[in-house]
Amino acid sequence: MFCFSQVNRGLGSQFLQNLVKISHIPDGVGTIARSRTWDSMQVYSNFVQCTRRSFIREATRSAQRRQAFRGTLLQGGESPHVPPSRLLKPFIFTVAFGTGSFLAVSVWEYETARGRAKNALKSFSGIPWFKSRVHDKRNKGLLQNVREWWNTLSPGERVFVPICAINLAIFGLWKVPQLNSFMMRYFCSNPAARAVCWPMVLSTFSHYSFLHLLANMYVLHSFIGAAVNAVGREQFLGLYLSAGVLSSFTSYAYKVLTKQMGPSLGASGAIMAVLALVCVAYPHTELSILFLPQFTFSAGSAIKAIMAIDLAGCLFKWKFFDHAAHLGGALFGLFWCQYGIEHLWPKREHFLRYWHQWRSR
Repeated sequence: MFCFSQVNRGLGSQFLQNLVKISHIPDGVGTIARSRTWDSMQVYSNFVQCTRRSFIREATRSAQRRQAFRGTLLQGGESPHVPPSRLLKPFIFTVAFGTGSFLAVSVWEYETARGRAKNALKSFSGIPWFKSRVHDKRNKGLLQNVREWWNTLSPGERVFVPICAINLAIFGLWKVPQLNSFMMRYFCSNPAARAVCWPMVLSTFSHYSFLHLLANMYVLHSFIGAAVNAVGREQFLGLYLSAGVLSSFTSYAYKVLTKQMGPSLGASGAIMAVLALVCVAYPHTELSILFLPQFTFSAGSAIKAIMAIDLAGCLFKWKFFDHAAHLGGALFGLFWCQYGIEHLWPKREHFLRYWHQWRSR
């Protein structure tokens, strides 16, 4: 994280040698000139020594800060060896959080429909509601401008904006040095860390590098519109949250089995689920690469190639990306598109019946 330049220890001594060479004053020159030259050499020697000590001290402090930052997870309870039994708790959390996410968005869908129905009844119920609407229109301000801008967004963009805002906020927290230990502990997923459950969720919205954040948000923005149109706003959020946790668990399992511990963060796993969903739902859609629009390929071919690369990354243990998380997210997106939309999502109706009865009391 932190970098510093090495101190060139020979620079000062070489300059002193040159100074000593030119300070050999020929005979006949007064002693005052000799003493001044000698004093100048001593001043410069002291300056070089002080500067050298300052550089070495700063380099040592930078190295210590870097070592402390890298050792944050170790201080948080990281173990060099993680048995497979440690995956039980993250597995239970993955199932519980995924199920809870879909139930929560189902309730959100129900409450949204209920609110719209009430508003529709109010529109025919009398003057007070109409007067309140007129009063709201008269009081135009910043909030009204934001509301008007929000209404111009597409359904996909209305989902993208909050997700992007959360990612940007967490990215800003990474830039606060005092929070580095906290961020490493709760916003990086690592099966060897003390906290293993909630970081599976929080790391999905966490980016340390701005380039990483920019790339992920660009891809998400490119595919979120088609995904929301295919499954709806509520189902998409359930898919996104569940895929984020599932991809983190896949990363956990891979790291434990291969004994390659290390922190991971980023929305790539959840975005891979969105990408897989869109590519399977619209396999004949033509895609292109940024800055290379002349090269086009079908969405079906794209997801196959991406998953093949991630599979190769897992087999050959490439470490530049978390290929296991990518592959887990993509597989979940394929599963949900082929089975979840038709067979699992409709089952929420049983839960909503109980919810409706409870709300109607």
